[in-house]
Amino acid sequence: MAKGKLYICGTPIGNLEDSSQRLINILKKVDLIACEDTRRSQKLLNHFSIEKKMLSYHEHNEQKRSKELIERLHSEQDIALLSDAGMPAVSDPGQILIKAAVKEGIEVIPIPGPSAFLAALVVSGLDISSFVFRAFIPRSGKERDQFIEELSLEKKTTAFYESPYRLKDTLKDLQEFSSELAEREAVVARELTKMHEEKYYGTISDLYLELKDQQIKGEIVVVIAGRQEIKEESEGWEELSVLEHLKLLMASGISKKEAIKKVAKLREMPKSEVYKIAIAISVDKD
Repeated sequence: MAKGKLYICGTPIGNLEDSSQRLINILKKVDLIACEDTRRSQKLLNHFSIEKKMLSYHEHNEQKRSKELIERLHSEQDIALLSDAGMPAVSDPGQILIKAAVKEGIEVIPIPGPSAFLAALVVSGLDISSFVFRAFIPRSGKERDQFIEELSLEKKTTAFYESPYRLKDTLKDLQEFSSELAEREAVVARELTKMHEEKYYGTISDLYLELKDQQIKGEIVVVIAGRQEIKEESEGWEELSVLEHLKLLMASGISKKEAIKKVAKLREMPKSEVYKIAIAISVDKD
């Protein structure tokens, strides 16, 4: 039995002129458009004089609606999936439906479009030969602490989204985590592709000082350079005590756990012995 096709459609992240001709053609030909916000998607359809039936598909009804859409696809209906902006399933609803469609043998076709984090990466001026995308930084708690520690150890350029209401606190937390992280090159990109697009460049410390007293609005992407590999052989660690060696590594942004591993390996010492010494600096860094 023939099945419909599921089109994963990238839509403009602020500028309707970024709509591709292929996107317009697909929206005109499908039987149904499933979208995160029907009111927002209606503006896009109106702009291109497209009249098409829409169905809401968002985080609160994603599970139930996916089953309904799969049934429609089995009934030979072609469906376009839209998020509010950018590509569905990238920090937006869509993954549940896509996974179900693949499992059911339904063809899933990407219609590429704008992406805020990719746009920020390419204008960052940082090394993006390889990179990490981390969606949204957690608001608080252990998840946030873990996110920042992992970011401090990440060697690749990292991009993530942040709320304009929490941006200043995030920059403050990042710069206070370690001196190494505070001095990493970064960019804060605001309202990409829109009329009030702005990009701020500098170290994390510089960006915090520049933005802490400003009123920040709009959608934000933060891009941060990766950690540079520490060349222990050039540090003269042979002349340092174990305690001094640990402090030196941790001051560069390495976690205590990672510092213990490195010191133990370089000095050919049991990790348990290095750990006992590391307890002496737990008050300073934990």
